[in-house]
Amino acid sequence: MAVYVIGDIEVTNPDLMGEYAGKVGATVEAHGGKAIVRGGVTETVEGEWQPKRLVVLKFPDMVAAKAWYNSPEYQEILPMRLEASNGDLIMVEGM
Repeated sequence: MAVYVIGDIEVTNPDLMGEYAGKVGATVEAHGGKAIVRGGVTETVEGEWQPKRLVVLKFPDMVAAKAWYNSPEYQEILPMRLEASNGDLIMVEGM
């Protein structure tokens, strides 16, 4: 079953986030993942949620998603994202 990694990210350091963005794609692809949403305009049609910057990554399954997140390559650049932003990240099974 496919797994989606969904992030709602508020960028606080655009320069550092840009450096992270230039590196993260290769780590995702190495684990069979792909970005399907990176930023873009959002419109809230129900509720109070006002996302800052949405990112959605698709992986073949939960094993691949967790392998990406815990990989040495991603863990090496993760501190850049954590320093350059605030936000939430979840993994959810889907179709």
